[in-house]
Amino acid sequence: MAKSKIQNLNSPKGMHDILPQDQQWWDKVRKETQAIADSYNFSRIETTLLERAEIFENSLGETSDIVEKQMFVFKSGSGDRLVLRPEGTASIVRSYVQHGLSHLGQPLKLFYSGLMFRKEHPQAGRYRQFNQAGFEILGGDDDPIYEAQLMLVIFKLLNRLKITNLSLHINSIGCRVCRPNYRKKLTDYYKDLAVKLCRDCRRRLRENPLRLLDCKNSDCQEYKVNAPIMLENLCITCNKHFKKVLEYLEELKLPYELDNYLVRGLDYYNRTVFEFFTGVTSETGEKFDFAIASGGRYDYLMEMFGVRQSSGIGGAIGIERVVEIMKTTNVALGLRSRPKVFFIHIGEAAKKKSLVLMEELREEGISVLESLGRDSLGAQLRSSSKAQADYALILGQKEVFEESIIIRDLQNSVQETVPLRKFVSEVKKRLK
Repeated sequence: MAKSKIQNLNSPKGMHDILPQDQQWWDKVRKETQAIADSYNFSRIETTLLERAEIFENSLGETSDIVEKQMFVFKSGSGDRLVLRPEGTASIVRSYVQHGLSHLGQPLKLFYSGLMFRKEHPQAGRYRQFNQAGFEILGGDDDPIYEAQLMLVIFKLLNRLKITNLSLHINSIGCRVCRPNYRKKLTDYYKDLAVKLCRDCRRRLRENPLRLLDCKNSDCQEYKVNAPIMLENLCITCNKHFKKVLEYLEELKLPYELDNYLVRGLDYYNRTVFEFFTGVTSETGEKFDFAIASGGRYDYLMEMFGVRQSSGIGGAIGIERVVEIMKTTNVALGLRSRPKVFFIHIGEAAKKKSLVLMEELREEGISVLESLGRDSLGAQLRSSSKAQADYALILGQKEVFEESIIIRDLQNSVQETVPLRKFVSEVKKRLK
């Protein structure tokens, strides 16, 4: 009995393929991320795509949008609750603790690039399967110079990717000493407005008042204007820490904007939080502000994993959104295209011989295109044209017998017959 054909060929909602024609943009991001990491002495780390659910439920906060609405959670055959990782930092801290990386020089600078998964509503530059590149500084003391350095690293990376119109928003959300008092003030301010808030904010008012400032619902925006400000309620230690961060940013001449409503949506953050935005003008003239990178200090996350008196700071860029902006603004990639060589055979003897000859070229670092499954000369020439090849190597029955090969310049149709013993060096000459 014949199997029925697959009817729906679309990828799952919010997930996407990265096609060959788009790889040049992704390669550029990967290349520049590696270059920045090398320059600032960040070592690469790769964590598992699957994690135990409690890694995120305990660290991100049960009332965070990620844990409440966005995680892909399922049970393994043995009954373990697993999750496709929704973000990179908690996984890296888990790995740091599990493998005893605190015995390495501290602070330890790590970077990563890889897939994350969230059940978000798909929109421009946001997907349910998406990629992030991030930088983390773990261990050591809580010196504010590391916040400044990490923001500089991300700023430099975005600059290398030719992302313009950047603005850095920064805030402090305090610590366990000063935050409870601020939360009370925030709750007192909002409790009389509760009936006017969106459903999510009414819940946030009960469970996590700081998240009220993070609401994107237009009905709730106006109430933030007169809300208490965290910077006016910092304890002496947090106030001193934040001033130092700003002093370092000013020393680096890294422009920033104080953003009283920036709180970030994860429970593990303390003190400094930040976000990078870029202004983009579409082809229709519309202007948009896109958030393309974010992060903050997470000393409490280290503590949740059992690391006492240790600090952490991290930040990440959303690669899909960065690539989209690069393409929209026609960023010049500066890639030099290598000359392309296409091998054409005519006849069975030439087809067999071509396998060895192409390997000789590849061993010398010359990339060779071919269409060995086609025997027609015309079909192979059409393939070389589609591939936008610069040169064709043509081997027929006569050439096999005479131990020669034809080198044709496909730009001007000039061709020359050369001995097989010299053909690699002759090809090299033309590719210089």
